[in-house]
Amino acid sequence: MTLTRRRLLMGAGAGIALGSGPARSLWAETGIDLGSMRISSLSDGHLVLPPEFIFAPMPKDELGPVLTEFGIGNGPLTPDCNVTLMQDGGRVVLFDTGSGTAFQESAGKLLDALDAAGVAPEDVTHVVFTHGHPDHLWGVLDEFEDPLFYEAEHMIGKAEWDFWTDPNTVNDIGDARTTMAVGAKRRLEAMEDAITFFEDGEEILPGIAARATFGHTPGHMAFELRSGSESVMVVGDAIGNHHVAFARPGWNSGSDQDQGTAAETRVGLLDQLSSEQMLMIGFHLPHGGIGRVERKGDGYLFVPEGT
Repeated sequence: MTLTRRRLLMGAGAGIALGSGPARSLWAETGIDLGSMRISSLSDGHLVLPPEFIFAPMPKDELGPVLTEFGIGNGPLTPDCNVTLMQDGGRVVLFDTGSGTAFQESAGKLLDALDAAGVAPEDVTHVVFTHGHPDHLWGVLDEFEDPLFYEAEHMIGKAEWDFWTDPNTVNDIGDARTTMAVGAKRRLEAMEDAITFFEDGEEILPGIAARATFGHTPGHMAFELRSGSESVMVVGDAIGNHHVAFARPGWNSGSDQDQGTAAETRVGLLDQLSSEQMLMIGFHLPHGGIGRVERKGDGYLFVPEGT
């Protein structure tokens, strides 16, 4: 398994400056080879989030030292967004579609990254969703509300589909997530004729197995990409950041819909990744999200590959 260099973009095509500061420099592509698979992490830009979106339910007296250790200040959080692309022979598989143009100005840069990787939207044969949040799903339609990856089969876990398309979800999910529910339902229903469902444990495509990682959303899925004895886990938002999610994985996070279940999922997944030293790709982790998990005291540490 080999890691290739990151190709960087700068400016409006790759990132948006925060306030009056300099434009962010972001990777267009970070890649690894796994057997015949070429796996790339593509930048969709970054989000801008209030700290309480994640930290609100955490113990404040214990949280402060963790944030200091990782250099997390009091300003907005700006997590990267990493969309995984897998190319294997004639298969071109996207894991999630990014934010598109309707969510946040700092995100929705996937088309620039795909172009830098030499992939056109019509080249994509499969789109596989980890879950239905805006930064993972809303890029499925273009600015004209038409399917962007119009040649692709779209795949999603049945539990996740059932949750977002349930007409009761928009009323039950809570005011802070109502827009998410409305947006997910509209986009998924627009893609219904192109959707294939799968369940936990299924090999959804050759060398790609679905792994239930419920909690962040009711049907969140991770995916293990395997060739021989080597594998990579695409974890989506089951591990949502490089700081408290690793250092204190058992803490509830405000970003998760079922906080208790998500914490249990996170602890189990980190234990597996660290004990097996399996390479992972995290959607909101730094350096393209590609790295390994190491034990550190009572918690864990994200170690970017090749740094």
